[in-house]
Amino acid sequence: RLDYLASLGVTCLWLLPFFPTPNHDNGYDIIDYYGVDERHGSLGDCVAFLHDARARGLEVIIDLVLHHTSDQHPWFQQSREGGPYRDFYVWTDDPPDETAAEVIFPGVEQGIWARDEQAGAWYLHHFYSFEPDLNIEHPAVRREIQKIVGMWLQLGVSGFRVDAASRMLGREALLPQAEQQPHEFLRYLRSIVSARDGRAALIAETDVEVERLATYFGDGDQMQLLLNFWLDNHLFLALAREEAEPIVRAFRAMPEKPSVGQWANFVRNLDELDLERLSVEEQEEVYAVFAPDEEMRIYRRGIRRRLAPMLGGDRRRLELVYSLLFSLPGTPVLVYGDEIGMGDDLALPERWSVRTPMQWSCDANAGFSDAPEDAVVRPVVSEGEFGYQHVNVVDQRRDPDSLLNWMQRVIRMRRQNPEIGWGELTLIETDQPNVLAHRCDSEGGTLMTVHNLSGASCTATLSPGDLDLAAAVEIFGDHDYGPVQEELPSIRLDAYGYRWFRCGGVQL
Repeated sequence: RLDYLASLGVTCLWLLPFFPTPNHDNGYDIIDYYGVDERHGSLGDCVAFLHDARARGLEVIIDLVLHHTSDQHPWFQQSREGGPYRDFYVWTDDPPDETAAEVIFPGVEQGIWARDEQAGAWYLHHFYSFEPDLNIEHPAVRREIQKIVGMWLQLGVSGFRVDAASRMLGREALLPQAEQQPHEFLRYLRSIVSARDGRAALIAETDVEVERLATYFGDGDQMQLLLNFWLDNHLFLALAREEAEPIVRAFRAMPEKPSVGQWANFVRNLDELDLERLSVEEQEEVYAVFAPDEEMRIYRRGIRRRLAPMLGGDRRRLELVYSLLFSLPGTPVLVYGDEIGMGDDLALPERWSVRTPMQWSCDANAGFSDAPEDAVVRPVVSEGEFGYQHVNVVDQRRDPDSLLNWMQRVIRMRRQNPEIGWGELTLIETDQPNVLAHRCDSEGGTLMTVHNLSGASCTATLSPGDLDLAAAVEIFGDHDYGPVQEELPSIRLDAYGYRWFRCGGVQL
């Protein structure tokens, strides 16, 4: 499917874990960092894939899961017996008192320490009990990490998404050799990656308080990209209220980033929509609109749904959300299936609901596999308006007005206007609380976008400051609103409407 991804406008692929695994946690329970699970193919297949991706201009990053391994990993099995591998993990004869906040999967796991009878001790596991925490401070563990990183860079990957980056820090009281410097490990990781390949990037999963975000960039010596959970939470609050204020508030609170750092902005991912950055009252607002039923919620903190069903399949609202995503400074991140508006399967447990097979066609198993239906790795979404018979790539490719073809256009538009990715964002005041207006400036070029978050049409009057609206040229929108100069400084917007304007510089 590389040609499909390249034609969509994708420039980098992020692969979930494909290493040998018992597969109790979507592959994040790893038993061998140096191999490929036979269900996916061989190491030779992986190298061929990396070569073919690069030939199409596609970079590839892979998940780097260093927080924990599977309890079936040979390191852990030998750790249970003592000897040189004992300190690869965190053991204790007397586990400390736990707090509820330490349990990552409340309602599924009861604590973060598990008793191992063979070892006669307790081991630390912040995630599932079958995923013991690695002791990342131990010198021998770090030597293994250096070899793992070096091998995959040598084979052709362009970087790593550091899984649970924020969870690896702050464990000083639990780690035997801890140096009481939480971010020292991230500096170490950056140093070994950059030493092997100066082009390689590290993108970190950092769902933390906004006051702590900048520390993961460091002085430009830690992570290059941070997944922007802070903005994502406030985006959904804004969508629930149909007001721009939560997004404005989020931007004003975000820290400065170093010149070598960037935000990785997203709408949904393959985990739950974690709402922990919002107050309890704000979380309830989002639940009421997007997850009114208890089965739609998960871990007492989030929502286990894809975006399209959350928005009731409303094409206007889907376009609005993705127009906003692609107009924000930073790097936009899409989950497979977002581009066609895939749905979810709430009959599946936990986060499996948003991890269903890609819907390629209306053939059996959505064109994902020619295996018997009961042998497919996970059932495809086959019922309701989001079933593969109604939502699939083949049908949308044939329809010029499909979400897939619209997504290709918005990606192309973003790539033609580099101010968005590289520019400095400035919020523009309007007289409409439901309208978000902002500009991105870079090297003499300016792009302005205006988004109506509500289901009512409006006319928003802008206060553009030093921005010369007389030079504005409309380049993209939900439809043709006619000559723009007859409106300015007011902008007409239909329900959930959006408009992009070039106000300086030259469009590529």
